[in-house]
Amino acid sequence: MNPNATARLPLMFTDLRLPTMKRVWQELAERSNQEGWPAERFLASLLEQEILGREERRLERRRQASNLSPDKRLGNYDFSVVPTLSKAHVQALAEADGWVREGANLLLFGPPGVGKSHLATAIGHALVDRGYRVYFTRTSDLVQQLQAARKELRLPAALTKLDRFDLLILDDFSYVRRDQAETSVLFELISERYERKSLAITANQPFSAWEQVFPEVAMTVAAVDRLVHRSTILELNAESYRRKYARAAAHTVAVGSVNETEVI
Repeated sequence: MNPNATARLPLMFTDLRLPTMKRVWQELAERSNQEGWPAERFLASLLEQEILGREERRLERRRQASNLSPDKRLGNYDFSVVPTLSKAHVQALAEADGWVREGANLLLFGPPGVGKSHLATAIGHALVDRGYRVYFTRTSDLVQQLQAARKELRLPAALTKLDRFDLLILDDFSYVRRDQAETSVLFELISERYERKSLAITANQPFSAWEQVFPEVAMTVAAVDRLVHRSTILELNAESYRRKYARAAAHTVAVGSVNETEVI
């Protein structure tokens, strides 16, 4: 190859926005020359690398935009803490994306500290891996953002922006109180996504306590009806992670104190 043309290749890759090809072309060219590849194979190999690189970058951008905690995956969730929870069922939700394509919902109930947020986040990561757009947020934060958008007459635009996410994870749903924010915007979000885009909700209170979330009983009933229709409900009825580990730590400290007294 002409040395001048070789020197220009990195610049051309940059101009054409082909960063992966710019990074790997020399290694592939050397291998191609050594093994006598036809030009078609060399070109195909370069393009395949660029396609893979673009997919990796796309997934990374979606993961960063998802607001998902990076360390909460299914691999480090302790299923033994919730014996009634089916690990196979959770894995199926993470691996089989039909429910997201159909706009179905996922509802996770249980006391604080049993890992509801962890599971929702882990399922979100698995869906990002499969190419879906996911966004995780505390429900109270989202309500405040939507209420601000309403006051500024841009609520439809805010809902449209959220609509680009295939799965919206609303954490700590039942912590929202109608006397703290105008939660009718939350009902509008639920109605907007109904049967089109999926919601995953974590809550430590049953439906019967949700009358504290919405300003009207009729709105509560309508919201629950929309969420439950075509949904999967996971009930995590177990002792809190935090309570369990705090008790274990206290026991360790107590045993250590006894041993020290005996030694003295």
